[in-house]
Amino acid sequence: MQLKKRILVVDDAAVIRLMLKKIIESDDYEVVGDASNGTEAVEKYQELHPDLVTMDITMPDMDGIQ
Repeated sequence: MQLKKRILVVDDAAVIRLMLKKIIESDDYEVVGDASNGTEAVEKYQELHPDLVTMDITMPDMDGIQ
């Protein structure tokens, strides 16, 4: 049995995070968490150690490029 890939979803728009979660989970991946800005994403990454992060590049506070 292969383990599911663990994914962190980062976007400042709650509706986009929800849509991405549904798409990701429909493909049999595991969404381990979500964040609404880059600062929160860094904290969640250190806490959850996901395999992959989806990152919006335009967000308040710290964006996806920073």
